[in-house]
Amino acid sequence: MSEPRHALLPYLALAGLALIWGVSFLLIKIAIQDMGPTTLVLIRAVSGCLALALIVSALRRPLFGKGWRGRILPFAVLAITGGILPWVAIAWGEERISSGLASILNSTTPLWAAVLIFWVIPAERPSVLNYAGVLVGLAGVVILVVPDLSANGLGGNVVGALAVVLASLSYAVSALYQRRKLRGVSVYEVSLGQLAATAVLAIPIAAPSLPSLHVALPSMAAVVVLGVGGSGVAYLLYYYMMNTLGPVRATGVTLLVPVTAVFWGVVILHEALSLPIIVGMAVILAGIVLTNVSRRAVSPDKSKPERVSA
Repeated sequence: MSEPRHALLPYLALAGLALIWGVSFLLIKIAIQDMGPTTLVLIRAVSGCLALALIVSALRRPLFGKGWRGRILPFAVLAITGGILPWVAIAWGEERISSGLASILNSTTPLWAAVLIFWVIPAERPSVLNYAGVLVGLAGVVILVVPDLSANGLGGNVVGALAVVLASLSYAVSALYQRRKLRGVSVYEVSLGQLAATAVLAIPIAAPSLPSLHVALPSMAAVVVLGVGGSGVAYLLYYYMMNTLGPVRATGVTLLVPVTAVFWGVVILHEALSLPIIVGMAVILAGIVLTNVSRRAVSPDKSKPERVSA
């Protein structure tokens, strides 16, 4: 019984992360009203880093493992490609486009990962069925949002949309880099190392805008919640998935974000479920299933999920 339960854990993490990130774009939209993108990144990184450090300490684990100094450069690369660049780009983009459109464009991350992994990590190339799953998932996202886009338009400009697409590409690069350079490293250390590096690197970038920071309770609460949940807790789930499911399947969580955004809309805002929404969610879930169909390996040992060091 333990083996099936162990195999199910990454997918429970996938569902949990999708629920957390389902509200992230809304929180960014709230926070960006009173602070610039670079300030948002700094506060998000610091709050996430502090929260994660408390979690790791409460679990009586070392904040950093042996040889962590040799991983400073990889942590810095992850901080840039998985933190500063995409966070600034998304926040900047959400000043120009809707949070819903931003979440949709962000769902292209697994597509970028599926394309890049073909050359970066040939041994982990997805199967044709997995690639089809990514495309099916993206089709589901389109079905999900077409009614809203038809009624309200894009709600922004092309430059803002391209900024979010660039963020998605950066997330894919970060996922593949982690898989190559920090594979097998504790999820606690990778998560904390990336957030700490992000906070440090964000200080000089955000410094010029700090004097003009307008402190308002809703925006400050939004960015702190974003840091604690959307970064601190979320990174633990994300890197656990990365080590067990691989980069393409792990980044597939972004396909579920529009679905969980709809879920929160129904639960919190009591929004109605329409037929296109139900069909779109069903297609997305079908795409996720296809993306996660494992390719049969020659050796039975290679077909098992990689264990995560802790």
